[in-house]
Amino acid sequence: MSLLLEASQITKRFPGTLALDRAHIELRAGEIHAVLGENGAGKSTLMKIISGVYTADEGQILLEGRPVAPANPHEALELGIAIVHQELSVVPALSVAENIFGGRLPTNALGMVRYNRLYENARSVLQDLQLDIDPRAPMETLSVANQQVVEIAKALSFQCKILILDEPTSALTAREADILFGLLRRLASEGTGIFYISHKLSEIFTLADRVTVLRDGRTIGTRAIAKTTPDEVIRMMVGRELGDFYPAKNPDQGAPLLEVRDLRLNGQTEANSFSLYDGEILGIAGLIGSGRSELARAIFGADRKASGEILIDGKRVEINSPADAIRHGLGYLPEDRKAAGLFLDMAVRRNIVAADLKEITRHGFISNSKERSIAEQFVSRLNINTPSIDQEVRRLSGGNQQKALVAKWLAIRPRILIVDEPTRGIDVGAKREIHFLLRELAANHVGIIMISSELPEILGLSDRILVMHEGMIVGEIDAADATEELIMTYASGQQGKVYASNNRS
Repeated sequence: MSLLLEASQITKRFPGTLALDRAHIELRAGEIHAVLGENGAGKSTLMKIISGVYTADEGQILLEGRPVAPANPHEALELGIAIVHQELSVVPALSVAENIFGGRLPTNALGMVRYNRLYENARSVLQDLQLDIDPRAPMETLSVANQQVVEIAKALSFQCKILILDEPTSALTAREADILFGLLRRLASEGTGIFYISHKLSEIFTLADRVTVLRDGRTIGTRAIAKTTPDEVIRMMVGRELGDFYPAKNPDQGAPLLEVRDLRLNGQTEANSFSLYDGEILGIAGLIGSGRSELARAIFGADRKASGEILIDGKRVEINSPADAIRHGLGYLPEDRKAAGLFLDMAVRRNIVAADLKEITRHGFISNSKERSIAEQFVSRLNINTPSIDQEVRRLSGGNQQKALVAKWLAIRPRILIVDEPTRGIDVGAKREIHFLLRELAANHVGIIMISSELPEILGLSDRILVMHEGMIVGEIDAADATEELIMTYASGQQGKVYASNNRS
């Protein structure tokens, strides 16, 4: 394969941070090149420099042997370099077609949009992705997964030579991910070079030809996938042996801590019931759209329930708002930490105490010393990598943002903790830390409900697993009997409803 792009000696500084330190990477025509590293390692910064989002302080980029320095994403697109970011950048009120061809709408001689041509062009791009999405549909009516695919379709519509994907499957089902992988392989076979950022090693070893690992802003090395192993890649990423990825399970849970009885969500005809036990990690699995998050939000009082009751320690409690839930000892880490979990423009210390202001407030005034003491305690306990507790959360890496969100809910000393996709978009080192933290909490009599789309995580952490399909709990599986195949059988609706609530002996 011919060399398509070479970036060498790339250095980038931000205030107080050396994000890239003489990093280098190359891409061949027709290859899928994975870019790995812990959160904060510099991989996204490097890709943003290549795609014109940032400008390098030092270094050189050669595209097909010619020096280039795109000053913005538009210049990069003109060079044939497109990037799809992890965070969606869609316009919800516009149609799918208008999002794909934004700024490039076909017009007639009078400058009026030729909508028939627009929809035809969009339909052609979507068909390449094997997606049955109406190009006329408003983006806001699409699922998050389909919005993500439309973002990829937009990049592909530029007929780019280089496609950069940053965590593209974070909101996709397994089927949608398989369709995407098929498309990427076809694009590579036609000569497109692809940079692929992902924290999912299983994807990397399924899809990529080579992998480059960054750590602390430096390039650690590049390996051919056929000549390396996941263990070697992890060692390159973290600079040490990671050890066991999942902690030992606790087979001896206590009495029922939380009981959900006949909880019915608005718009549903059937109800769900289940129990959570003292010291248990209860996994909830299911496909995207199965109702997992909606069930969790209803328990926490973030969404109204149509009917049902909640018991804690055998006593009925009223939870009609998150404030009620917090008062009863419930914490909730939402799926989208940026949109629903953190105050991005506020300091780390303010985020950590945000759910428990009464602890630091006296006579209506915040005690700065108490706030700083609590924040420093959790920054140390969770190993949050931040220059100071006064740093804005938005400036932290994804993994450290997630730790700050965990700290926010640990600060209320919860008895019950609901975690929705607790390790989405974070590196393997941070994942392991959160896995062990959740098990430590369970060992200290906290009951944990964990929602995850990663089946290895569900299998590795859960003591018991509930599986949902179309808003209903359709199966309960003991950890000792659980397999990915069995979970997917229930999740896809193939098994039928066999779950009976409170059937644990």
